[in-house]
Amino acid sequence: MLNLPFGLLRSKCRKYSFKWFLYIHLPIPVVFLARVTSHLDYHYIPLFLIAAILGQLIGGRINI
Repeated sequence: MLNLPFGLLRSKCRKYSFKWFLYIHLPIPVVFLARVTSHLDYHYIPLFLIAAILGQLIGGRINI
């Protein structure tokens, strides 16, 4: 859910620019903190990774 707006923002900037890089990597600490504070095991990391990639891709396809 967090990566949808960042995927939208990423799709509207030039590829490999500073903003593009920032919009991909900015949600990572938030997702990490959410996983750690909810005491989820390391087995959930692949699930979070897949959700982050899908959120970026789907967010990039949203036309607003």
